[in-house]
Amino acid sequence: MKLLRRTFIATATAAVSAAIFTCSTALLAPSANAQDLTKLTFIQEWPTPDGFWIPWILGSDKGFYSEEGIELEIVTPPTVADTMKFLGTGRAEVAFTTSMDIVFAKSQEAPVVAIGRYGRGNNWGILSATGDKLSVADLKGKTLGIYNDAWTMAQLEMILSDAGLSMEDIKTVAASDDTVPLLLQKRVDAVTGITNAEGTEIVTVTGKAGEFLPAIEHGAPNTPIFALAANMGWLAKNPDTAKAFLRATTKSIAYSAAHPEEAVEAFAKRYAKAYDPAFIKQQWLDTIPLFGTTDNKALLNDAKDWETLVAALAKFKVLDGLLPATDYFTNDYLPE
Repeated sequence: MKLLRRTFIATATAAVSAAIFTCSTALLAPSANAQDLTKLTFIQEWPTPDGFWIPWILGSDKGFYSEEGIELEIVTPPTVADTMKFLGTGRAEVAFTTSMDIVFAKSQEAPVVAIGRYGRGNNWGILSATGDKLSVADLKGKTLGIYNDAWTMAQLEMILSDAGLSMEDIKTVAASDDTVPLLLQKRVDAVTGITNAEGTEIVTVTGKAGEFLPAIEHGAPNTPIFALAANMGWLAKNPDTAKAFLRATTKSIAYSAAHPEEAVEAFAKRYAKAYDPAFIKQQWLDTIPLFGTTDNKALLNDAKDWETLVAALAKFKVLDGLLPATDYFTNDYLPE
C-alpha cells in the first residue's frame, strides 16, 4: 500500500528517520538570508509528515515566514506523546497539536498555551466499512482500532457514555501511525479518526466513503480538534516573534486554501518519495472547508469553544483538576 494518511513506505522511513529528536526541516524562501532571521522550532503533532502541514510548507516556500524575520524549522516528534514534551521543556517554541493535548499538558503543569485554532469544529468519530453503519450501542463487544493519544481516549469515553457503555465494553487495538489498514484488513470492526484523514484514506483506497459515527452527536463537544500552541516562557520574552509567526501562518493558510494545486505541489516537492498524491490532494480539499473563512480571524480562539470543551471533560470526569477555560488559550498574539 502506498503512503496514505500516515504510513510510510520503507524508503520514506529511511529518509525521515534522521528527523527523530535532532534533525528537522528548516524551511526558508530561496532568497532568505538565514543570518538575518530568528530561528523558530515548530514541533508537529505526528511522527511522520502530514498533509495538515501544507500551509506552513507552502508559506515557507513563498517566503511568508522569512518576510516576518523567521527561519521556520519543522521538527517531527518521535511519537505523538512527545509534542507537548518538546514544547513544555522549551525544546520547541511553538507546536501544532490538539486542544486535548494542551489540556492534558497543563494538568501536568506544563507551561503551554493555545495561541491559535486550526479549523472550526470537531469532525472526529468512529469509521466503519461502507455499508456497515454502526450505532454507539452496536460498539459493545466490538474491536476498535485506535490511537493512544489524549484526544482519542477522551472522546471515545464520551461516545461510549452516551449509550451507557465504558471502555470495558469494547476491545481496542492500538495503531502506531494509521488505523485504517486495520479496518481494511478486517482486523477490527471499526476505527477512530477524522473525516479529512482516516475518512479521506478510506475513500482513496476503496473508492467508496466509509460509514461515519460523529462524536458530536453523542456527547462530544463541537470544538476545534487542532491548535497552534506556544511555550509560555518563550511567549513572555518574544511577543513580537509570536505575532510574526501567527501573521505568516494566517497568510499561509489563506494562500494554501486559495491555491490548492500549488499547495499539494509544495508538499509533493518536499516528500516526493513518501506520499500518495491522490490522498494528499483529497485530504487538503477535505481540510479547506474546515477553516471556514481564511481572513485575519481564521486562527481566533473562541472562548465558548474552550468553555464547552472544559464542561464536557468535567461532565464525563475525563480529567481531574481542570482549569478555567481562559487558562488554556490566548488571542493576544493574533493579527489585528
